[in-house]
Amino acid sequence: MRNHPFFERLIHSLISMLNSPAALAFLPALCLGAFWVGGERALVAAALGLPLIYAGVGILGVGAARANRHIGGLLANDQFNLELEKVFEAANRSGEASACIAVALDDYNQLLDLHGQAAANHVTEQFCTRVLSMIRSHDIATRIGGNKMLIGLRPAQQLDLEACIQMTGRIQSVVEDPVMLNGTGVYMSCSIGFCLSTNEPDSNVEQWIDAATGALVEAQQNGPSTIRAFSTETRRRSRIRTNLRKEFDAALTSGEICPWFQPQVSTDTGRVTGFEALARWEHPQKGVLGPHIFLPFAEQAELMERLGQTIRHHAFTAIRAWDRAGVVVPRIGVNFSSDELRDPGLTDRLKWELDHFDLTPDRLAVEVLETVFSRRPDDVITRNVTGLAALGCCIDLDDFGTGHASIASIKRFNVTRIKIDRSFVAKSDQDPSQQQLASAILTMAERLQLETLAEGVETPGEHALMAQLGCDHVQGFGIGKPMPFDQTLDWIATYRNKVNGVPKIGRQTG
Repeated sequence: MRNHPFFERLIHSLISMLNSPAALAFLPALCLGAFWVGGERALVAAALGLPLIYAGVGILGVGAARANRHIGGLLANDQFNLELEKVFEAANRSGEASACIAVALDDYNQLLDLHGQAAANHVTEQFCTRVLSMIRSHDIATRIGGNKMLIGLRPAQQLDLEACIQMTGRIQSVVEDPVMLNGTGVYMSCSIGFCLSTNEPDSNVEQWIDAATGALVEAQQNGPSTIRAFSTETRRRSRIRTNLRKEFDAALTSGEICPWFQPQVSTDTGRVTGFEALARWEHPQKGVLGPHIFLPFAEQAELMERLGQTIRHHAFTAIRAWDRAGVVVPRIGVNFSSDELRDPGLTDRLKWELDHFDLTPDRLAVEVLETVFSRRPDDVITRNVTGLAALGCCIDLDDFGTGHASIASIKRFNVTRIKIDRSFVAKSDQDPSQQQLASAILTMAERLQLETLAEGVETPGEHALMAQLGCDHVQGFGIGKPMPFDQTLDWIATYRNKVNGVPKIGRQTG
Protein backbone atom coordinates (compact mmCIF):
# COMPACT_ATOMS: atom_id res chain seq x y z
CA MET A 1 0.00 0.00 0.00
CA ARG A 2 1.29 3.43 -0.89
CA ASN A 3 1.81 6.02 1.81
CA HIS A 4 -0.44 9.05 1.76
CA PRO A 5 1.41 12.13 0.42
CA PHE A 6 0.59 14.09 3.63
CA PHE A 7 2.32 11.53 5.86
CA GLU A 8 5.27 11.29 3.47
CA ARG A 9 5.72 15.08 3.66
CA LEU A 10 5.31 15.00 7.48
CA ILE A 11 7.99 12.30 7.86
CA HIS A 12 10.40 14.14 5.61
CA SER A 13 9.73 17.38 7.52
CA LEU A 14 10.40 15.69 10.88
CA ILE A 15 13.59 14.10 9.61
CA SER A 16 14.84 17.41 8.25
CA MET A 17 13.87 19.36 11.38
CA LEU A 18 15.32 16.93 13.94
CA ASN A 19 18.56 16.49 12.00
CA SER A 20 19.11 20.23 11.62
CA PRO A 21 21.99 21.90 13.58
CA ALA A 22 19.48 24.16 15.35
CA ALA A 23 17.55 21.20 16.76
CA LEU A 24 20.71 19.45 17.92
CA ALA A 25 21.96 22.63 19.62
CA PHE A 26 18.62 22.98 21.42
CA LEU A 27 18.79 19.50 23.07
CA PRO A 28 20.66 20.61 26.23
CA ALA A 29 18.13 23.37 26.71
CA LEU A 30 15.29 20.84 26.47
CA CYS A 31 16.88 18.67 29.15
CA LEU A 32 17.41 21.66 31.49
CA GLY A 33 13.85 22.81 30.88
CA ALA A 34 12.52 19.35 31.74
CA PHE A 35 14.55 19.34 34.99
CA TRP A 36 13.34 22.84 35.91
CA VAL A 37 9.65 21.90 35.30
CA GLY A 38 9.54 18.30 36.53
CA GLY A 39 12.67 17.65 38.47
CA GLU A 40 14.86 14.57 38.19
CA ARG A 41 12.15 12.30 36.80
CA ALA A 42 11.46 14.70 33.95
CA LEU A 43 15.18 14.95 33.25
CA VAL A 44 15.49 11.13 33.06
CA ALA A 45 12.42 10.94 30.82
CA ALA A 46 13.86 13.57 28.47
CA ALA A 47 17.28 11.89 28.43
CA LEU A 48 15.73 8.54 27.52
CA GLY A 49 12.85 9.76 25.36
CA LEU A 50 14.73 12.03 22.99
CA PRO A 51 17.09 9.23 21.76
CA LEU A 52 14.06 6.99 21.24
CA ILE A 53 12.39 9.70 19.20
CA TYR A 54 15.53 10.09 17.06
CA ALA A 55 15.76 6.32 16.64
CA GLY A 56 12.13 6.11 15.48
CA VAL A 57 12.50 8.95 13.04
CA GLY A 58 15.72 7.39 11.81
CA ILE A 59 13.94 4.12 11.07
CA LEU A 60 11.30 6.02 9.16
CA GLY A 61 14.02 7.82 7.25
CA VAL A 62 15.76 4.58 6.37
CA GLY A 63 12.45 3.12 5.21
CA ALA A 64 11.80 6.15 3.05
CA ALA A 65 15.28 5.99 1.64
CA ARG A 66 14.85 2.30 0.86
CA ALA A 67 11.57 3.01 -0.88
CA ASN A 68 13.29 5.49 -3.13
CA ARG A 69 16.42 3.44 -3.70
CA HIS A 70 16.83 1.62 -7.01
CA ILE A 71 16.63 -2.16 -6.67
CA GLY A 72 19.84 -3.25 -8.40
CA GLY A 73 19.92 0.21 -9.96
CA LEU A 74 16.54 -0.24 -11.67
CA LEU A 75 12.94 -0.55 -10.51
CA ALA A 76 10.60 -3.24 -11.78
CA ASN A 77 8.21 -1.91 -14.44
CA ASP A 78 5.11 -1.95 -12.22
CA GLN A 79 6.96 -0.34 -9.30
CA PHE A 80 8.33 2.32 -11.66
CA ASN A 81 4.82 3.15 -12.85
CA LEU A 82 3.62 3.53 -9.25
CA GLU A 83 6.57 5.76 -8.34
CA LEU A 84 6.17 7.81 -11.53
CA GLU A 85 2.56 8.44 -10.60
CA LYS A 86 3.78 9.90 -7.29
CA VAL A 87 6.27 12.05 -9.18
CA PHE A 88 3.53 13.29 -11.50
CA GLU A 89 1.18 14.11 -8.62
CA ALA A 90 3.93 15.84 -6.66
CA ALA A 91 4.86 17.98 -9.67
CA ASN A 92 1.26 19.07 -10.27
CA ARG A 93 0.77 19.77 -6.57
CA SER A 94 3.95 21.78 -6.06
CA GLY A 95 3.97 23.59 -9.38
CA GLU A 96 7.53 22.42 -10.00
CA ALA A 97 8.51 20.60 -13.19
CA SER A 98 9.45 16.95 -13.57
CA ALA A 99 10.24 14.92 -16.67
CA CYS A 100 9.76 11.47 -18.12
CA ILE A 101 12.67 10.42 -20.35
CA ALA A 102 12.82 7.47 -22.76
CA VAL A 103 16.30 6.29 -23.81
CA ALA A 104 17.05 3.61 -26.42
CA LEU A 105 20.35 2.05 -27.43
CA ASP A 106 20.80 2.55 -31.18
CA ASP A 107 21.29 -0.33 -33.64
CA TYR A 108 20.43 -2.99 -31.05
CA ASN A 109 19.37 -5.59 -33.62
CA GLN A 110 22.63 -5.13 -35.52
CA LEU A 111 24.51 -5.55 -32.24
CA LEU A 112 22.58 -8.76 -31.61
CA ASP A 113 23.24 -10.09 -35.10
CA LEU A 114 26.92 -9.19 -35.08
CA HIS A 115 27.97 -10.29 -31.58
CA GLY A 116 25.24 -12.63 -30.31
CA GLN A 117 22.91 -12.53 -27.31
CA ALA A 118 25.51 -12.82 -24.52
CA ALA A 119 27.54 -9.89 -25.84
CA ALA A 120 24.37 -7.85 -26.42
CA ASN A 121 23.35 -8.48 -22.80
CA HIS A 122 26.76 -7.26 -21.59
CA VAL A 123 26.56 -4.10 -23.69
CA THR A 124 23.02 -3.28 -22.55
CA GLU A 125 24.03 -3.78 -18.91
CA GLN A 126 26.83 -1.27 -19.41
CA PHE A 127 24.37 1.04 -21.15
CA CYS A 128 21.94 0.91 -18.20
CA THR A 129 24.73 1.44 -15.65
CA ARG A 130 26.00 4.49 -17.50
CA VAL A 131 22.55 6.02 -17.82
CA LEU A 132 21.91 5.49 -14.10
CA SER A 133 25.19 7.22 -13.28
CA MET A 134 23.88 10.42 -14.85
CA ILE A 135 20.65 10.76 -12.84
CA ARG A 136 20.15 11.78 -9.21
CA SER A 137 19.92 9.13 -6.50
CA HIS A 138 16.27 9.96 -5.78
CA ASP A 139 15.21 9.83 -9.43
CA ILE A 140 13.72 6.58 -10.73
CA ALA A 141 14.42 4.34 -13.71
CA THR A 142 13.37 1.04 -15.25
CA ARG A 143 14.33 -1.08 -18.24
CA ILE A 144 11.80 -1.95 -20.93
CA GLY A 145 12.51 -4.40 -23.71
CA GLY A 146 16.05 -5.31 -24.63
CA ASN A 147 17.49 -1.87 -25.24
CA LYS A 148 15.25 0.81 -23.72
CA MET A 149 15.01 2.63 -20.40
CA LEU A 150 12.45 4.95 -18.83
CA ILE A 151 13.54 7.61 -16.36
CA GLY A 152 11.43 9.73 -14.04
CA LEU A 153 13.01 12.96 -12.76
CA ARG A 154 11.56 14.14 -9.46
CA PRO A 155 10.23 17.71 -9.34
CA ALA A 156 12.69 20.59 -9.26
CA GLN A 157 12.35 24.34 -9.75
CA GLN A 158 15.26 24.53 -12.18
CA LEU A 159 13.99 21.74 -14.45
CA ASP A 160 13.06 23.18 -17.84
CA LEU A 161 13.56 22.41 -21.54
CA GLU A 162 17.16 23.61 -21.57
CA ALA A 163 18.06 21.63 -18.44
CA CYS A 164 16.57 18.44 -19.95
CA ILE A 165 18.47 18.95 -23.20
CA GLN A 166 21.72 19.41 -21.28
CA MET A 167 21.09 16.35 -19.12
CA THR A 168 20.15 14.11 -22.06
CA GLY A 169 23.23 15.34 -23.88
CA ARG A 170 25.37 14.24 -20.94
CA ILE A 171 23.66 10.83 -21.02
CA GLN A 172 24.54 10.48 -24.70
CA SER A 173 28.15 11.44 -24.03
CA VAL A 174 28.68 8.84 -21.30
CA VAL A 175 26.95 6.13 -23.35
CA GLU A 176 29.24 6.78 -26.33
CA ASP A 177 32.36 5.63 -24.49
CA PRO A 178 33.45 2.27 -25.99
CA VAL A 179 32.56 -1.04 -24.35
CA MET A 180 35.20 -3.76 -24.49
CA LEU A 181 34.15 -7.06 -26.06
CA ASN A 182 36.84 -9.72 -26.41
CA GLY A 183 39.53 -7.07 -26.38
CA THR A 184 37.80 -4.91 -29.00
CA GLY A 185 36.09 -1.60 -28.32
CA VAL A 186 32.41 -1.49 -29.37
CA TYR A 187 31.03 2.02 -29.78
CA MET A 188 27.45 2.74 -28.78
CA SER A 189 25.06 5.62 -29.17
CA CYS A 190 21.54 6.26 -27.93
CA SER A 191 18.45 8.17 -28.99
CA ILE A 192 16.41 10.03 -26.39
CA GLY A 193 12.90 11.43 -26.16
CA PHE A 194 11.50 13.30 -23.18
CA CYS A 195 8.39 15.08 -21.99
CA LEU A 196 8.20 17.69 -19.26
CA SER A 197 5.27 17.40 -16.85
CA THR A 198 4.36 20.99 -17.74
CA ASN A 199 3.67 19.84 -21.31
CA GLU A 200 1.18 17.22 -20.10
CA PRO A 201 -0.44 18.87 -17.05
CA ASP A 202 -3.94 17.44 -17.54
CA SER A 203 -3.01 13.92 -18.59
CA ASN A 204 -2.23 10.77 -16.61
CA VAL A 205 0.97 8.77 -16.16
CA GLU A 206 0.25 6.44 -19.08
CA GLN A 207 -0.15 9.41 -21.43
CA TRP A 208 3.01 10.96 -20.01
CA ILE A 209 4.98 7.80 -20.78
CA ASP A 210 3.39 7.62 -24.24
CA ALA A 211 4.44 11.21 -24.87
CA ALA A 212 8.06 10.46 -23.94
CA THR A 213 8.16 7.29 -26.04
CA GLY A 214 6.54 9.16 -28.93
CA ALA A 215 9.36 11.70 -28.76
CA LEU A 216 11.83 8.78 -28.68
CA VAL A 217 10.32 7.31 -31.85
CA GLU A 218 10.85 10.64 -33.61
CA ALA A 219 14.42 10.77 -32.33
CA GLN A 220 15.09 7.27 -33.68
CA GLN A 221 13.63 8.17 -37.06
CA ASN A 222 16.04 11.10 -37.27
CA GLY A 223 18.93 9.29 -35.59
CA PRO A 224 21.07 7.74 -34.53
CA SER A 225 22.16 9.76 -31.48
CA THR A 226 19.26 12.24 -31.63
CA ILE A 227 17.27 14.02 -28.91
CA ARG A 228 13.64 15.06 -29.29
CA ALA A 229 11.33 16.86 -26.86
CA PHE A 230 7.61 16.17 -26.88
CA SER A 231 5.40 18.84 -28.45
CA THR A 232 1.89 19.16 -29.84
CA GLU A 233 3.32 18.38 -33.29
CA THR A 234 4.87 15.22 -31.85
CA ARG A 235 1.43 14.26 -30.57
CA ARG A 236 -0.10 14.76 -34.02
CA ARG A 237 2.57 12.67 -35.76
CA SER A 238 2.36 10.03 -33.04
CA ARG A 239 -1.38 9.70 -33.63
CA ILE A 240 -0.75 9.29 -37.34
CA ARG A 241 1.78 6.52 -36.65
CA THR A 242 -0.58 4.84 -34.18
CA ASN A 243 -3.41 4.95 -36.72
CA LEU A 244 -1.13 3.54 -39.42
CA ARG A 245 -0.05 0.71 -37.12
CA LYS A 246 -3.70 -0.11 -36.41
CA GLU A 247 -4.48 0.11 -40.11
CA PHE A 248 -1.52 -2.17 -40.87
CA ASP A 249 -2.76 -4.77 -38.40
CA ALA A 250 -6.24 -4.62 -39.93
CA ALA A 251 -4.80 -4.73 -43.45
CA LEU A 252 -3.05 -8.02 -42.69
CA THR A 253 -6.42 -9.47 -41.71
CA SER A 254 -8.41 -7.99 -44.58
CA GLY A 255 -5.95 -8.99 -47.32
CA GLU A 256 -4.91 -5.46 -48.31
CA ILE A 257 -1.30 -6.50 -47.69
CA CYS A 258 -0.22 -9.14 -50.16
CA PRO A 259 2.74 -9.91 -52.41
CA TRP A 260 3.32 -8.56 -55.86
CA PHE A 261 5.41 -10.80 -58.07
CA GLN A 262 8.54 -9.89 -60.03
CA PRO A 263 9.69 -12.41 -62.66
CA GLN A 264 13.10 -14.05 -62.88
CA VAL A 265 14.29 -15.55 -66.16
CA SER A 266 17.11 -17.79 -67.33
CA THR A 267 19.87 -16.15 -69.38
CA ASP A 268 20.49 -19.51 -71.06
CA THR A 269 17.00 -20.60 -72.14
CA GLY A 270 15.02 -17.37 -71.73
CA ARG A 271 12.38 -19.23 -69.75
CA VAL A 272 10.74 -17.97 -66.57
CA THR A 273 12.55 -19.65 -63.70
CA GLY A 274 10.70 -18.06 -60.82
CA PHE A 275 9.08 -15.04 -59.22
CA GLU A 276 10.04 -13.06 -56.15
CA ALA A 277 7.17 -12.24 -53.77
CA LEU A 278 7.46 -8.58 -52.72
CA ALA A 279 5.15 -7.19 -50.03
CA ARG A 280 2.78 -4.40 -51.07
CA TRP A 281 -0.01 -2.62 -49.20
CA GLU A 282 -2.95 -1.89 -51.48
CA HIS A 283 -4.27 0.97 -49.34
CA PRO A 284 -7.84 2.04 -50.22
CA GLN A 285 -7.05 5.77 -49.88
CA LYS A 286 -3.28 6.09 -50.26
CA GLY A 287 -2.82 3.69 -53.16
CA VAL A 288 -0.12 1.04 -53.38
CA LEU A 289 2.49 1.44 -50.62
CA GLY A 290 5.94 -0.14 -50.79
CA PRO A 291 7.67 -1.88 -47.87
CA HIS A 292 9.83 1.17 -47.10
CA ILE A 293 6.60 2.85 -45.90
CA PHE A 294 5.10 0.14 -43.70
CA LEU A 295 7.97 -2.08 -42.58
CA PRO A 296 8.99 0.35 -39.78
CA PHE A 297 5.46 0.07 -38.35
CA ALA A 298 5.55 -3.71 -38.65
CA GLU A 299 8.85 -3.83 -36.75
CA GLN A 300 7.69 -1.44 -34.01
CA ALA A 301 4.42 -3.35 -33.58
CA GLU A 302 6.32 -6.69 -33.60
CA LEU A 303 4.28 -7.87 -36.58
CA MET A 304 7.14 -9.01 -38.82
CA GLU A 305 6.46 -12.70 -38.23
CA ARG A 306 2.78 -12.26 -38.99
CA LEU A 307 3.67 -10.29 -42.13
CA GLY A 308 5.99 -13.11 -43.22
CA GLN A 309 3.27 -15.73 -42.70
CA THR A 310 0.82 -13.61 -44.72
CA ILE A 311 3.24 -13.20 -47.64
CA ARG A 312 4.08 -16.93 -47.65
CA HIS A 313 0.38 -17.84 -47.64
CA HIS A 314 -0.25 -15.69 -50.72
CA ALA A 315 2.96 -16.88 -52.40
CA PHE A 316 2.10 -20.58 -51.94
CA THR A 317 -1.44 -19.91 -53.14
CA ALA A 318 0.06 -18.33 -56.28
CA ILE A 319 2.29 -21.34 -56.97
CA ARG A 320 -0.68 -23.68 -56.69
CA ALA A 321 -2.71 -21.46 -59.05
CA TRP A 322 0.13 -21.41 -61.62
CA ASP A 323 0.39 -25.18 -61.43
CA ARG A 324 -3.36 -25.59 -61.99
CA ALA A 325 -3.18 -23.22 -64.97
CA GLY A 326 -0.47 -25.37 -66.52
CA VAL A 327 2.15 -22.62 -66.22
CA VAL A 328 5.64 -23.72 -65.23
CA VAL A 329 7.04 -21.57 -62.40
CA PRO A 330 9.72 -23.72 -60.77
CA ARG A 331 10.41 -21.55 -57.73
CA ILE A 332 9.19 -18.58 -55.75
CA GLY A 333 11.44 -16.37 -53.60
CA VAL A 334 10.23 -15.07 -50.24
CA ASN A 335 12.18 -12.69 -48.02
CA PHE A 336 12.73 -13.73 -44.39
CA SER A 337 13.44 -11.03 -41.79
CA SER A 338 15.83 -11.41 -38.87
CA ASP A 339 12.83 -11.52 -36.52
CA GLU A 340 11.44 -14.54 -38.38
CA LEU A 341 14.80 -16.27 -38.47
CA ARG A 342 15.05 -15.95 -34.67
CA ASP A 343 11.84 -17.94 -34.21
CA PRO A 344 12.81 -21.40 -32.86
CA GLY A 345 9.66 -22.92 -34.42
CA LEU A 346 10.23 -21.53 -37.93
CA THR A 347 11.39 -24.76 -39.61
CA ASP A 348 8.49 -26.82 -38.27
CA ARG A 349 5.96 -24.13 -39.17
CA LEU A 350 7.31 -23.79 -42.69
CA LYS A 351 7.25 -27.56 -43.19
CA TRP A 352 3.58 -27.56 -42.13
CA GLU A 353 2.79 -24.69 -44.54
CA LEU A 354 4.43 -26.49 -47.48
CA ASP A 355 2.58 -29.71 -46.65
CA HIS A 356 -0.69 -27.79 -46.37
CA PHE A 357 -0.26 -26.50 -49.95
CA ASP A 358 1.13 -29.84 -51.15
CA LEU A 359 4.39 -28.24 -52.27
CA THR A 360 7.89 -29.69 -52.17
CA PRO A 361 10.50 -27.56 -50.32
CA ASP A 362 12.56 -27.00 -53.50
CA ARG A 363 9.74 -24.76 -54.81
CA LEU A 364 10.65 -22.18 -52.14
CA ALA A 365 13.69 -19.90 -52.25
CA VAL A 366 14.38 -18.56 -48.75
CA GLU A 367 15.83 -15.10 -49.33
CA VAL A 368 18.11 -13.92 -46.53
CA LEU A 369 19.95 -10.58 -46.57
CA GLU A 370 23.70 -10.82 -46.83
CA THR A 371 23.99 -8.60 -43.75
CA VAL A 372 22.56 -11.47 -41.67
CA PHE A 373 25.31 -13.79 -42.91
CA SER A 374 28.08 -11.22 -42.67
CA ARG A 375 27.43 -10.71 -38.95
CA ARG A 376 27.75 -13.36 -36.29
CA PRO A 377 24.24 -14.82 -36.18
CA ASP A 378 23.00 -16.42 -33.00
CA ASP A 379 22.37 -20.14 -32.66
CA VAL A 380 18.67 -19.91 -33.53
CA ILE A 381 19.34 -18.17 -36.87
CA THR A 382 22.07 -20.68 -37.69
CA ARG A 383 19.83 -23.64 -36.88
CA ASN A 384 16.92 -22.22 -38.87
CA VAL A 385 18.87 -21.45 -42.04
CA THR A 386 20.72 -24.77 -42.05
CA GLY A 387 17.49 -26.55 -41.12
CA LEU A 388 15.62 -25.00 -44.05
CA ALA A 389 18.46 -25.99 -46.36
CA ALA A 390 18.35 -29.56 -45.01
CA LEU A 391 14.59 -29.56 -45.56
CA GLY A 392 15.26 -28.96 -49.25
CA CYS A 393 14.55 -25.23 -49.58
CA CYS A 394 16.83 -23.14 -51.76
CA ILE A 395 18.78 -20.57 -49.77
CA ASP A 396 19.23 -17.28 -51.64
CA LEU A 397 21.84 -14.84 -50.38
CA ASP A 398 20.16 -11.51 -51.12
CA ASP A 399 21.88 -8.18 -51.95
CA PHE A 400 25.24 -9.92 -52.34
CA GLY A 401 28.18 -7.52 -52.21
CA THR A 402 26.68 -5.14 -49.63
CA GLY A 403 27.31 -7.05 -46.39
CA HIS A 404 30.80 -8.57 -46.71
CA ALA A 405 29.70 -12.16 -46.12
CA SER A 406 32.64 -14.53 -45.86
CA ILE A 407 33.05 -17.54 -48.12
CA ALA A 408 33.05 -19.72 -45.00
CA SER A 409 29.60 -18.45 -43.99
CA ILE A 410 28.29 -19.05 -47.52
CA LYS A 411 29.34 -22.68 -47.30
CA ARG A 412 28.27 -23.07 -43.66
CA PHE A 413 24.71 -21.97 -44.45
CA ASN A 414 24.44 -24.17 -47.56
CA VAL A 415 23.66 -21.21 -49.80
CA THR A 416 22.15 -22.31 -53.12
CA ARG A 417 22.26 -19.04 -55.03
CA ILE A 418 23.70 -15.56 -54.63
CA LYS A 419 21.71 -12.56 -55.81
CA ILE A 420 24.13 -9.91 -57.04
CA ASP A 421 23.09 -6.50 -55.75
CA ARG A 422 21.95 -4.07 -58.41
CA SER A 423 24.72 -1.63 -57.45
CA PHE A 424 27.13 -3.99 -59.25
CA VAL A 425 24.79 -4.47 -62.22
CA ALA A 426 23.83 -0.86 -62.99
CA LYS A 427 25.62 0.43 -66.13
CA SER A 428 27.87 -2.62 -66.13
CA ASP A 429 27.64 -2.69 -69.92
CA GLN A 430 29.09 0.85 -70.06
CA ASP A 431 31.47 1.02 -67.09
CA PRO A 432 34.54 -1.29 -67.29
CA SER A 433 35.07 -1.21 -63.49
CA GLN A 434 31.48 -2.34 -62.92
CA GLN A 435 32.01 -5.13 -65.43
CA GLN A 436 35.16 -6.25 -63.60
CA LEU A 437 33.36 -6.39 -60.25
CA ALA A 438 30.43 -8.37 -61.69
CA SER A 439 32.83 -10.72 -63.46
CA ALA A 440 34.81 -11.34 -60.27
CA ILE A 441 31.64 -12.18 -58.31
CA LEU A 442 30.45 -14.56 -61.01
CA THR A 443 33.85 -16.28 -61.23
CA MET A 444 33.83 -16.82 -57.45
CA ALA A 445 30.29 -18.22 -57.61
CA GLU A 446 31.26 -20.59 -60.40
CA ARG A 447 34.22 -21.93 -58.38
CA LEU A 448 31.90 -22.45 -55.39
CA GLN A 449 29.29 -24.13 -57.63
CA LEU A 450 26.61 -21.60 -56.75
CA GLU A 451 23.77 -20.38 -58.92
CA THR A 452 23.70 -16.66 -59.61
CA LEU A 453 20.98 -14.09 -60.21
CA ALA A 454 21.59 -10.44 -61.17
CA GLU A 455 19.16 -7.99 -59.54
CA GLY A 456 18.14 -4.65 -60.95
CA VAL A 457 18.64 -5.45 -64.65
CA GLU A 458 17.01 -2.52 -66.43
CA THR A 459 18.44 -2.41 -69.97
CA PRO A 460 19.02 -4.91 -72.80
CA GLY A 461 22.74 -4.12 -72.54
CA GLU A 462 22.90 -5.12 -68.87
CA HIS A 463 20.89 -8.25 -69.64
CA ALA A 464 23.24 -9.22 -72.48
CA LEU A 465 26.38 -8.61 -70.44
CA MET A 466 25.16 -10.66 -67.47
CA ALA A 467 24.43 -13.53 -69.86
CA GLN A 468 27.86 -13.25 -71.50
CA LEU A 469 29.61 -13.22 -68.11
CA GLY A 470 27.82 -16.43 -67.12
CA CYS A 471 25.10 -15.22 -64.75
CA ASP A 472 22.36 -17.86 -64.58
CA HIS A 473 19.29 -15.70 -63.95
CA VAL A 474 18.27 -12.04 -64.21
CA GLN A 475 15.58 -9.96 -62.53
CA GLY A 476 14.66 -6.29 -62.80
CA PHE A 477 12.48 -3.68 -64.46
CA GLY A 478 14.09 -4.55 -67.80
CA ILE A 479 12.54 -8.01 -67.47
CA GLY A 480 9.32 -7.18 -65.66
CA LYS A 481 8.10 -4.93 -62.87
CA PRO A 482 6.44 -6.32 -59.73
CA MET A 483 2.78 -7.04 -60.50
CA PRO A 484 -0.33 -8.34 -58.74
CA PHE A 485 -0.98 -12.05 -59.13
CA ASP A 486 -3.91 -11.56 -61.51
CA GLN A 487 -1.53 -9.95 -64.04
CA THR A 488 1.11 -12.69 -63.93
CA LEU A 489 -0.57 -15.15 -66.31
CA ASP A 490 -1.02 -12.48 -69.00
CA TRP A 491 2.57 -11.33 -68.50
CA ILE A 492 3.91 -14.89 -68.88
CA ALA A 493 1.94 -15.39 -72.11
CA THR A 494 3.14 -12.06 -73.51
CA TYR A 495 6.74 -12.78 -72.50
CA ARG A 496 6.68 -16.18 -74.18
CA ASN A 497 5.46 -14.63 -77.42
CA LYS A 498 8.15 -11.95 -77.22
CA VAL A 499 11.07 -14.34 -76.71
CA ASN A 500 9.99 -16.78 -79.42
CA GLY A 501 12.39 -16.49 -82.31
CA VAL A 502 14.92 -14.37 -80.38
CA PRO A 503 18.41 -15.93 -80.75
CA LYS A 504 20.22 -17.02 -77.61
CA ILE A 505 23.02 -14.86 -76.23
CA GLY A 506 26.21 -16.87 -76.16
CA ARG A 507 28.34 -16.93 -73.03
CA GLN A 508 32.00 -16.07 -72.88
CA THR A 509 34.27 -19.12 -73.06
CA GLY A 510 37.76 -19.62 -71.78
